[in-house]
Amino acid sequence: MLARLLDGGEQPWDVLVVGGGASGLGTAVEAASRGYRTALIEGHDFAKATSSRSTKLVHGGVRYLQRGNVALVLEALRERGRLLRNAPHLVRDLPFVVPSYDWWEAPYYGAGLKLYDLLAGRMGLKPSHHLSREETLDQIPTLEPEGLRGGVVYQDAQFDDARLAVTLALTLADLGGVAVNYVSAVGLIKEGDLVRGARVRDEETGNEPEVRAKVVVNATGVFADGLRRMDDPTSPPLLAPSQGVHLVLDRRFQPGESAILVPHTDDGRVLFAVPWHGRVVVGTTDTPVAEPALEPRPLPEEIEFLLQHAARYLIRDPGRADVLSVFAGLRPLVRGNRAAARTAALSRDHTLLVSPSGLVTLAGGKWTTYRRMGEDTVDHAAMVADLDERPSRTAELRLHGWAGEGPLREWSGYGADTPALDRLAAERPGWDEPLHRNLPYRVCEVVWAARHEMARTVEDVLARRTRSLLLDARASMEIAPRVAALLAEELGWDEEWQRRQVAAYGEVARGYWLD
Repeated sequence: MLARLLDGGEQPWDVLVVGGGASGLGTAVEAASRGYRTALIEGHDFAKATSSRSTKLVHGGVRYLQRGNVALVLEALRERGRLLRNAPHLVRDLPFVVPSYDWWEAPYYGAGLKLYDLLAGRMGLKPSHHLSREETLDQIPTLEPEGLRGGVVYQDAQFDDARLAVTLALTLADLGGVAVNYVSAVGLIKEGDLVRGARVRDEETGNEPEVRAKVVVNATGVFADGLRRMDDPTSPPLLAPSQGVHLVLDRRFQPGESAILVPHTDDGRVLFAVPWHGRVVVGTTDTPVAEPALEPRPLPEEIEFLLQHAARYLIRDPGRADVLSVFAGLRPLVRGNRAAARTAALSRDHTLLVSPSGLVTLAGGKWTTYRRMGEDTVDHAAMVADLDERPSRTAELRLHGWAGEGPLREWSGYGADTPALDRLAAERPGWDEPLHRNLPYRVCEVVWAARHEMARTVEDVLARRTRSLLLDARASMEIAPRVAALLAEELGWDEEWQRRQVAAYGEVARGYWLD
């Protein structure tokens, strides 16, 4: 990929995308699917930041409906249906239970969720319906029974965010595009007053070549203002990031196959408790942050808030010792009216800006609508670059690994690549064994990540190719040396590299468990 990026000859790329999260990958797949020569660079790993730290939901957004943003909900529900159809190996439908403890809650939320069903139309899943007290406890056996009157159940979807990011990078490659991680943009190339590419740094070698393109797309998420200032140092801030924190608990706290949605918490947000990869993800918070960070850290009050709310709705009260992992992500919220003081009130819609120099910036949005965000961005980028007008194809585009029938279609992450992974597992003794007794991954997945998914570091494997860091941070640290050894053999690194890798991963992983 790196060789192809730099071996463009005299011909510039049609589209150069900076940023390898949901926004950038969606834009690059959109551009490549239209036949434009497309390259994407990511300064760290794909989905390193916000795009691997979501609540793991593909959803219309019940809370947006509550605020009257029907257009956003309608768009997100359509995109949810497309993702379920185009990536069934990464996305699955999931029942959500809204428990009612006051007399008015069931009719109120039930009416809202009927509207949610209506907006989904032919893209809808199973219709919502009321549950008796007994039916509610049957779906969520560990729900607090005292004062429980019943509930409402509706259908939404969940996914594995980092695996979807990797899949989009592979889809981009399938379409003839280039996606390369650990290559950052350190400057913009201008011809006259117009942006015509970027000076990039290969983070592994330190080399800083130029990559020329007819249009550059800034899809760097919470870091978008930094690239905008490379273009124009006087650019005013566009983003007002907020932090969302999640706790990961053992499934004994919620052994059912349904998620819990609490529509109104003390800070005005919704609370989710979602079964995911044999664990329960509880979130989220909404805390304004002054400056974006690559590894945001949860605040003590955010952890306490989530523990208290989980204890309020579950019969088993989780404590700090029960938290297998805690992760924080930053939302790239677009600044709105100055009177909108709380980030929970800022826009979840995406925003497109084209600077006088032609730099196209995509900001805001969310994973569920990544495809539509990419479509809008490429429409604008094509006009900036005066590219041939070509229609979008991604609404029907099956993502890498799509499988039509049978078990390969199931929510596994590998889909049609599963038989090849199984063949790799048989290549050497021990490669079919579990990486760790508390994690659902095999040794062969480390090798697969290096050979086929552009994994370059121990963190790439344990945080994003597998989700070991989020499922059990301490267990992931225990297997870091073995992962480093496997990667070193595949990538040609020595023992000193392995030691540095294990140490670097330890620095990251320690931020994911509670002392």
